Order: sequence, then structure tokens, then C-alpha cells
Amino acid sequence: MSTASLQTSDPAHLPIHVAVIMDGNGRWAHARGLPRIEGHRRGAESVRAAVRAATQSGVQYLTLFGFSSENWKRPADEIRDLMGLLKYYLRKEIAELHKNNVRFRVIGDRSSLGDDIVALIEDAERHTVGNTGLTLVLALSYGGRGDVTAAVQSIAERVADGTLSPSEIDEETISDNLSTNGIPDPDLLIRTSGEQRISNFLLWQMAYTEFMFVDCLWPEFGEAEFNRALDAFQNRERRFGAVSG
Repeated sequence: MSTASLQTSDPAHLPIHVAVIMDGNGRWAHARGLPRIEGHRRGAESVRAAVRAATQSGVQYLTLFGFSSENWKRPADEIRDLMGLLKYYLRKEIAELHKNNVRFRVIGDRSSLGDDIVALIEDAERHTVGNTGLTLVLALSYGGRGDVTAAVQSIAERVADGTLSPSEIDEETISDNLSTNGIPDPDLLIRTSGEQRISNFLLWQMAYTEFMFVDCLWPEFGEAEFNRALDAFQNRERRFGAVSG
């Protein structure tokens, strides 16, 4: 992939948090007569490229939709291959992330993941918790509705035990109980493969996110494509419900 640099470098106009729906691995493999897992392996190269581009540009948070709660409906052999690939990269990539001052964090329903994967995730999070560069968030077994549901349940428990009054519940209360607690809402969402939907991803958090749908498949998405998305973002006017300035 080419490595075109940003055309605009004003940090004030860069997104603080970029979220990505990495779509098209299977289609990329099918078009080449390859098994779907080869598309996922090639997609891992695009993850590395996105992390490099985010780090170099000054983006502070990068959230990647790696595996949704709905993806458990996929064929058992594909899920097995995906979990194997996940374990491989958790073992292989964390040292490099740590070397580059990247903090690693996972959101999603860990109870659906294998104990060995959860152990690798927890070790990676502990190992990188003190890093101060890019925060890389991987959404695994994640669903936006489930995230909000879990937050509501947590808040309801506090109301039931008398530590929180219903009148005290506000938007900040809900945000603080989501899996993304402490992470700013995404400024920019990128989805590859030409699909134009958000697929139950960060539903509460994307109230004022700028959406960008690109035609290339995720294995074709490199640093140049990431930087073009940042350039396009900087040309958008964000009003957050107000009138144009």
C-alpha cells in the first residue's frame, strides 16, 4: 500500500477518536479463490497499517470492530479459525504495540470468549496500561445494544440498592457505565467495503460522529486510505446541532 501523508496537519482539526468497521475480508478472499481465513489474515496487515497511520497522524484513540456479538452466528469452522488467528496476533503483536507506546484495551462480552483468549487479553491490557501514546481499542464479541443494556442493568442495580436516585441519572451516568468508560466518543467512523450501515457498533457513542463509507475492502485499506479519510474529515463542518458558524 502507498503511504500518502496528510494534506492538512492542523491538530485542532484532526479527529481525537477514529472508529473503524473492518468489512470485506471474506469478499476479498472469495474474489481471489481463497478461503475466508486468508482474507482475515490479510486484514490483519491493514490493522497494522491503521495503527501506524493513527500513531503518525496524532489520533489518540483508534477503535476497531473486530468481532460482533452477531458474528457468533457464523459457521463454526470460521469462528474457530478467527479465534485461532486472534490468539496468534495477541501473542505476536502486543510486544510491538508496547514498544511503540500503544495502550491496548478490549471492549465486549468476554464471557463468550475462551478462557485462553481472555487470559491473553488481560495480560496485554496489564502490560500496556501505562503507555501514553495511541489507545488501541479492539471490540470483540461486542454489540451496541448489549453495551447499553449492560449499562442500564448496572444503573438499575445502584437505584435498587439506594446508592443512586433516578433523578440523578443523566447522559453522563449512562456513558460512565458503558464499556467505553473513559474513552471520548468517536469523531469519525470509517466503514470499508461500500456498505452503509453501522451494524450495532457504538450506538450510544456515535450520536455526533462523522460517517465515512469507502468502497475498498478492508484488506485493501492501507495508510494512504486512512490518511485520505482524515483529510476528508478535516474538510467537514461539525455543528453538533448548532447553526453554521
